[in-house]
Amino acid sequence: MKKAVLLLLAVYAAVQAFAQSSNLVFYSSGGEKFYVILNGIRQNEKAETNVKVTGLPQPYYKTKIIFEDKALGELDKTLNFNPGTETVFNVMKNNKGEFVCRWQSEVPLAQAAPPAPGQNVMVYSPSAPVGNISYTEQTTTTVTTGVPGASANVNMNVPGVSMNVNISDPFYMPPGATTTTTYSTTTTSSSNNYSNNNYPPQNNAPAMSPGRAHIKNECWTSTNSSEFDGIKKNISSNGFDETRLSQAKTIVQKKCLTSNQVKEICDIFGFEETKLDFAKFAYDWVYDQDNYYVVNDVFGFESSKTELNSFISGY
Repeated sequence: MKKAVLLLLAVYAAVQAFAQSSNLVFYSSGGEKFYVILNGIRQNEKAETNVKVTGLPQPYYKTKIIFEDKALGELDKTLNFNPGTETVFNVMKNNKGEFVCRWQSEVPLAQAAPPAPGQNVMVYSPSAPVGNISYTEQTTTTVTTGVPGASANVNMNVPGVSMNVNISDPFYMPPGATTTTTYSTTTTSSSNNYSNNNYPPQNNAPAMSPGRAHIKNECWTSTNSSEFDGIKKNISSNGFDETRLSQAKTIVQKKCLTSNQVKEICDIFGFEETKLDFAKFAYDWVYDQDNYYVVNDVFGFESSKTELNSFISGY
C-alpha cells in the first residue's frame, strides 16, 4: 500500500511538472536561418528559419540566437515567459536595421496550434545535439586588368615600296582606364558545439575563477533570496555610504543579482548620488537587463531617473 501511494505521488508530481512546462517558438520573418542556444545549450542540430522548443521547465532562459550567415552576427537576450504557455518570438530587423528577438504572442499550452509545416520541433535538451554549428561566408574579389583593343597603325610610302603595319596590344592600359572583374565565393565553416564546456548553462559552475558567478552580463543563475538577505545585511553593516558603495560594487561583480535586488541595495544608501552611482555600475553586471526599469523607483528626483535612462540608452 505504501509503495502504491508513493508511486501515485510520483506520478502526480510528474504530471504537475509537465503541466507547468512551457514551449518557445522562434521564427525569422526575413527567412534567415539560425541556431537557438538556451542556457548555453544548442537546441537545433541544423540552422532553421522556424524552431519550436517544448518541455521547458523554467520561466526564463538566457538565450542566444546564432545566424547561419556569420555576417548577421548574434543576439543575446534573457527571455521571461509564463509557465504552462507557448510563447512566440520573432527574430527580425528593427527600424534601425538591427536584428532583435521580439515577443509576439503567448497562449496557454492547451490552446497552442499544432506544428506548422516545415517547423523544426524538439523537446528541450540539457545536452547539445550531435554536429557543429555551420557558418556561411561570402568573399568578393575584384581584379583590375588592361583595356583590350588598343592599337597603333603605321603607314610607310617610299618610291617602289609600300608598307602598312598594324600593332595591337590587348593588355595595353591607357592612363586612367581600368576594367574590373568580380568573383564571388561562398565558403562553409563549422565551430565547436555550444555545450557545458564552453558556454556553461544555468546551475552549472562556469570554468572560471572560484566565486565568480559570471563575466559581465553573462550570468548563469540569479542569486537566491536567502543568499541575497545575507548580502544586504553585510552591506548595511557598514556605517558610511562610501564604504557601502565599495562593497556593493565588489559583490555585484561576483553575484548574479536581479534588477529588483539591485533596487533593494540602492535603498540601503542614504544619498541619491550614491544610489545613481551604484545603479549605473550594476547595469553592466545585472542578470536581467530587460527589467532594469524597476531601479528608477528608488530615486526621489526626476533628474536621476533621466540620467540613468540616458546612461542605459548610450550603453
